Amino acid sequence: MSKLTRKLLTQITLTLSVVFLLSFAVNTFLLPRYFLYEKKNNLDALVTELQPMHLQTIVDRMDAIEKDEQVTLVVSSLSQPVDDLNNNLLLQLNRKGITLSKFWLTEESIATLREGGRVNKIYDQSKLEISFLVNYVSVDGSVLAVGESISHSADTIRIVNRFNAYLWVGMFVLLVLLSVIYTKRIVKPLASLVGTAEEISHLTFSKSDIRTGDEIESLAQSINQMSDSLREAHQSLEEKNANLRHFISDISHELKTPLALIHVYASGLQDGLDDGTYAAVIRKQSEEMAGLIDRLLELSRLQVETFHLEPVEFKSLLSETLEAYATAFHQHNIALQVDMGLADEVWVMADRRKLSSVLHNWLSNAMKYTNDGDFVAIKAEVAENALHFGISNPTQRTNEAEWARVWEPFYVLESSRSKKSSGTGLGLSISRAILQQHNARFGLTVKDGVVTFYFVLPAN
Repeated sequence: MSKLTRKLLTQITLTLSVVFLLSFAVNTFLLPRYFLYEKKNNLDALVTELQPMHLQTIVDRMDAIEKDEQVTLVVSSLSQPVDDLNNNLLLQLNRKGITLSKFWLTEESIATLREGGRVNKIYDQSKLEISFLVNYVSVDGSVLAVGESISHSADTIRIVNRFNAYLWVGMFVLLVLLSVIYTKRIVKPLASLVGTAEEISHLTFSKSDIRTGDEIESLAQSINQMSDSLREAHQSLEEKNANLRHFISDISHELKTPLALIHVYASGLQDGLDDGTYAAVIRKQSEEMAGLIDRLLELSRLQVETFHLEPVEFKSLLSETLEAYATAFHQHNIALQVDMGLADEVWVMADRRKLSSVLHNWLSNAMKYTNDGDFVAIKAEVAENALHFGISNPTQRTNEAEWARVWEPFYVLESSRSKKSSGTGLGLSISRAILQQHNARFGLTVKDGVVTFYFVLPAN
């Protein structure tokens, strides 16, 4: 038996025991009083109904009243002496089968009746185990006695209590059986949920198929949703850990190469092998390392830095950026095609310096990945109250999954690594961080041998 089943059975047993004890106490101590109270009220109501009637009417209907109301009626004149009055009433009661060993109306009670009052009495006949409840009332100068026999309730109550005890035992056995059945229906799903929770705690993101149509099924659905969420979070964390390992590997490679060159040329200086170029090489490599570190710090800073968003006129910002790259594109024999579908002024909420960094990174990236004689196309337009910007260049790589990795730090396509201008592979990572802070929609597409980077910002 499970702990839950045992706990429920214990609580049910205690509850039934309390109910039985309360029922026993009520039957024993309160029920007799309540029974007598109800009898008195009923008798008082009947006397109130009879008192306004004429005595002869009551006498004529006496048999019917006794039969309908299950009472005994006797009448005697109030003008008689006390003894004769009592004897007359007692004689009439005896004739109707009511034998009382103790029966008497005192002069004080008779005086109350003569004044129009009522007298209520109860005569206890212990040997007969009954009591006789009587209401006396004055009607047309006579006393009308309306009485009802009440059996002693002790035996009846004992029988009722005994019956309740048998009933309680039967109910207890039945409830125990039902409790075992229902607790199994509850415990089994809960045990399944416990097993699922344990598996989730061991990073095995399983689910429970529970269909009970109640709160347990709702709990199972919540745990299943939690399992899905934790699995996704775990997968995301694994991916981030893999990216971190890849990032450490890449940064180690990027730093190791210039450090190795610096070490070699520094050793050459010590050995007197300098042909006049060693210091320049060391200086160049140290500057590249400094630049790499600066880019890493910029990428890290973008994760926590507060952006100062303000209205920025995008058309002029783009024109300034294109003007800075015009000479470089001409030197590389790359045609720069600009489709500027913008009005005189297009304002966007942005951090001007950081948005300019995105444009610089994307133009630089397009130039690096474009061969001499090819083109770079730039398109900017406003549609549906938003600025749409895109930059495209030809590519021999059509695998979008491969292109999607260019957002990762230090990732550069293999064809670009052979070029001196390939850089560190941090530009697009920095661009992604900036655009995310602007809540911009961005991405890339590869179609018909052309790759297009784009972003969308709300425009005013």
